[in-house]
Amino acid sequence: MAKIRKGGKKVAPAISTASLPDIVFMLLFFFMVSTTMRESTLLVKKPRLPKGTELTKLEKKSLVSNIYVAQPTVELQAVFGNQPVIQLNESIEDVSKIGRFVQLEREARNPNDRDFLTMNLKVDSKTKMGIITDIKMELRKANALKLNYSALPRGAKH
Repeated sequence: MAKIRKGGKKVAPAISTASLPDIVFMLLFFFMVSTTMRESTLLVKKPRLPKGTELTKLEKKSLVSNIYVAQPTVELQAVFGNQPVIQLNESIEDVSKIGRFVQLEREARNPNDRDFLTMNLKVDSKTKMGIITDIKMELRKANALKLNYSALPRGAKH
């Protein structure tokens, strides 16, 4: 007859870690591919975009340059006040700098794609139309005629 031992030490089998580096690199690759990098830091409050009905998505986002118009962040309100300001890339600029901004954005693109550059206005819904008209006039002077207004679909929450 066989004897059953109680209280003997049980040895757990070793866990194989041979596939661990493969899993880590696969996760790293996944996050590198699926993560988008923010192009610029917002110096204005996040614009509350207006709502629209006839919306289309932009095809090539690499050919889009954003112009933000909203109130400055709380830290910058001591300098700029509460009135809406214009953010071009990483700085708050005057309307007169838009022509230079367009020129730099065109130079940063592939020469074949320069004609397809789209200026995207991300404007707070409470902003007065006067500043938008000034921006449009400067874009017209810089021959940046492809213009897009960012909006949310009706019924979407901010």
